[in-house]
Amino acid sequence: MKSSSKAQSGVSVNPECISAFNELKLGKDLKWIIYKISDDWKEIVVEETSKEGNWDTFRDKLVNAKSKDKRGNEGIGGRYAVFDVEYELEGGEGSRSKITFITWCPDNASQYPRMMYSSSKEAIKRALNGLAADIQANDEEDIEFESIKSRVSKGR
Repeated sequence: MKSSSKAQSGVSVNPECISAFNELKLGKDLKWIIYKISDDWKEIVVEETSKEGNWDTFRDKLVNAKSKDKRGNEGIGGRYAVFDVEYELEGGEGSRSKITFITWCPDNASQYPRMMYSSSKEAIKRALNGLAADIQANDEEDIEFESIKSRVSKGR
């Protein structure tokens, strides 16, 4: 593990986050992982994993994510996610896959969740070794598959 698994915000990364990521990276069984900051805002935890590579299911889970604010009121929430994005190379050169880190921090979420997801991002990114792409998504268009694929494939 690298220097510190705590973010500037004081949020720590639960070891299960790294285990799930390594399972995706090494075993290729998992296709995606969604992480969330726990309701007490103390650590980043695994919310859900899937062996199904269905982008629409994954995207719906991000779009419908909820977080509680400091007062405990539930609202639109942020998430971190890792998706093994597979795409075809132009000109029939075959296919590639890139393990892509996505920070989902919708503009219409309340201020506290947005601030916490923004200030805790580096801690989880540092803990996950082997990310090929990093995408910041702030609205639903940012997480359309074609948009993600276009951004990921340019970095080949």
